[in-house]
Amino acid sequence: MSQIKRILVSQPKPATEKSPYFDIEAKYDVKIDFKQLIKIEGVTTKEFRTQKINILDHTAIIFPNKLAVDHFFRICEEMKIKMHDEMRYIFPKEEHSHYISKYVQYRKRRIYFPADGSGTDMVDVIKKRPKEKYLAVVSDVYEVNKNISVDPKDDYLAVLSANNIQCDKAVMYRTVSVDYTQDPDFKYDMMAFFTPSGIHSLFDNFPDFKQGDIKIACFGPTVVKAAEEAGLRVDIQCPTDECKSMPAAIENYLKNNQ
Repeated sequence: MSQIKRILVSQPKPATEKSPYFDIEAKYDVKIDFKQLIKIEGVTTKEFRTQKINILDHTAIIFPNKLAVDHFFRICEEMKIKMHDEMRYIFPKEEHSHYISKYVQYRKRRIYFPADGSGTDMVDVIKKRPKEKYLAVVSDVYEVNKNISVDPKDDYLAVLSANNIQCDKAVMYRTVSVDYTQDPDFKYDMMAFFTPSGIHSLFDNFPDFKQGDIKIACFGPTVVKAAEEAGLRVDIQCPTDECKSMPAAIENYLKNNQ
């Protein structure tokens, strides 16, 4: 049984000292490093034009997150595109919808989101308005990973297609790997991943990476699939009935294996 001493968590360091990750460090005498393996870059207007999309041909814009909002309005500003007053905006959660007031006046009659705030019913919101001309703002990750099987509720574009609702996709930002090739301290006994892009970044940095005794933890089925397709052995999966979060999953592993 290998001893776990250093753990990589591929997310930003928690803003509060009350994070359970710090409790794990103290309780199990391990060192946790927080390193983002990916970063977001906006596509250029030149790149966007190659997609041959006319934004104003659409009547409703779908934003999966706040990043999509920022890059959509950045592209609009750079291309001098002014949103008309009747444009509809659709979000997975109400809290995301308020972010748009940074760019346009917030009007309830043209802002839509699931009533329960879960995000999983965004498709139902869209299906109630099948005659709208939808444009979804996406990242290149969706294009790269669109063949990965996921729970239908997590892939609203696939559900819309299955219901014969037309929705164009506009790639407005991309995920790129952070360079750690010159980092001598990139040596871990356990690595925790939260996105398929994180898995890709590992191999972008270290094409000859060999797992050996390194434990791999993955959050969500698409990350597990990406890891397995890359030839990795997944030792820890979450969420599960027993472990809903990554800290809980890591602690459970350490409790039973240290």
